[in-house]
Amino acid sequence: MPRISRRQATALIAGALAAPLGAPAIVRARSSQIFIIVPYAPGGSIDSLMRSIAKAMAETLDQPVLVDNKPGANGIVGSQYVARAPKDGSVLLAGGTGPISLNVLLRKNLPYKLEDFASVAMLCNGPLSLTVNARTPATDVKSFIAYAKGRDKPLFYATLGPGSVTHLFGIMMGKSMGFAVTDVAYRNNPASIMETLSGECDLNFATPAAVIEHARGGQLRILALSSDKRMASYPEIPTLAESGYPDLTASFWTALHAPAGTPRDVIARLNAATNAAMQKTEIANQLETDGLIADTGAPERLDAQLTKDAALWGPVIKAQNIALE
Repeated sequence: MPRISRRQATALIAGALAAPLGAPAIVRARSSQIFIIVPYAPGGSIDSLMRSIAKAMAETLDQPVLVDNKPGANGIVGSQYVARAPKDGSVLLAGGTGPISLNVLLRKNLPYKLEDFASVAMLCNGPLSLTVNARTPATDVKSFIAYAKGRDKPLFYATLGPGSVTHLFGIMMGKSMGFAVTDVAYRNNPASIMETLSGECDLNFATPAAVIEHARGGQLRILALSSDKRMASYPEIPTLAESGYPDLTASFWTALHAPAGTPRDVIARLNAATNAAMQKTEIANQLETDGLIADTGAPERLDAQLTKDAALWGPVIKAQNIALE
């Protein structure tokens, strides 16, 4: 057996002592979990989509990606949690039009601001529909406007509450098309659709996926969508833009945000994994079922969407002096 010097023995002992200290750090890095905070209750379409995306991201990143639901206060609870989370990419927000753009524009006492988040990736967007009861004497946008202007009372349109996308869009539509509207708030989409089916509510802006079966069954009529072009899922439905109202091009979106200050290389890695997930066939099929459109790209794509939202919804909110506590 070869002899070793005292210096060599000391070096070997030091290395043995250091190894247990270094090894766990490597293990933790490889097994660290990423949490996607969904600011809604479990079971909704966005929650289901995020679970599919999380699974696909985990395969690319070779580490667990888990969904954690933190509903409450129109997305404020979950969004605030992420704004205050570690700036290391371990906690992300499944943000959207309501929790981020509209809350920032509508609420002066919001416990976070736009600058508290770093854009990771856009995921998808979806259009609103201009839907009426099939008994309404309107078969397209032009005849709908004639009908609305010929009434002796405002059109009642369904919303998901003050400051929601549906509420603001109805104000925009009435102003653009030149007739009076009155908003009626409902607790959720199914309740508003039921009232449209019964004729108690004149107009609904629900997602096309939520009303398409009623339309195909002859109970409702979708006159147009607010997307910038016709959707592959519903090629027979025109857009408001091609019907003469490009100013009514609007959508609601879902994206991933990280806490501001998250390193750029971490953002780039998460962005790449997200874009790869959105290429999965099963996710594409899920988007089609939900009436959503994939909308991916670099983090700057999400930055642009936030800027666009401020320009679209901001003037409506200011003109109507809408503020939420």
